[in-house]
Amino acid sequence: MPDTTLVIEDLHVDVDDKQILRGVDLTVEAGKVHALMGPNGSGKSTLAYALAGHPRYRVTGGKVTFKGEDVLDLTADERARLGMFLAMQYPVEVPGVSVTNFLRTAMNAVRGEDVPVREFAKDLREQMRLLDMDPRFAERNLNEGFSGGEKKRHEILQMALLRPELAILDETDSGLDVDALRVVAEGVNGLRGPGLGVLLITHYTRILRYISPDVVHVMVGGRVVETGGPELADQLESEGYERWRGDPAT
Repeated sequence: MPDTTLVIEDLHVDVDDKQILRGVDLTVEAGKVHALMGPNGSGKSTLAYALAGHPRYRVTGGKVTFKGEDVLDLTADERARLGMFLAMQYPVEVPGVSVTNFLRTAMNAVRGEDVPVREFAKDLREQMRLLDMDPRFAERNLNEGFSGGEKKRHEILQMALLRPELAILDETDSGLDVDALRVVAEGVNGLRGPGLGVLLITHYTRILRYISPDVVHVMVGGRVVETGGPELADQLESEGYERWRGDPAT
């Protein structure tokens, strides 16, 4: 069985010819939740999009491996088929495409075969029930008119159906009220297990009250400047990021 650890080594990324990531080193092991925290503009979302293969995010140096594969040599859809999943901070609206059609198309693409309609429908109903989603939600156009909570629930629904081995959750707590945050967190916690590594990107600690991380990383100035246990998140809650911002090395 291939190693499902994500290993990022000395990753440099430019966006619109501006350097954002300046040598990121980060490892995410299978079965563990890694929280990546940092202030706005530190490069957290840039890392997520670069890992997903977004063409705007140009890798200028470094290496990323997952399951023995050089991720940077793969297209975005090849990365998805390899078992990588990205929940974006700002999902786009797709008028005319229903949630049901999108999800079944995504499942077929990732699995490389047509999922039987009956199997898909049963799985979809069960996962929507677990996420406390109205069954009528499945017939709505993708992200069109969705509230922040609905968008995040839909992303966790995708994750539950696609069953990735690595989930990159970019600002999953953004724009959520307490009830929606709790439902989304319960969805993530329900998927935790030895076969799933999670990179949870946030700059607030409130989601970590519901999703307990195994490892916490701090990103400032386009680099990971410290790694520790869950207690590091508590330190950030009380002290903020000032001591790293003042470090000339960052």
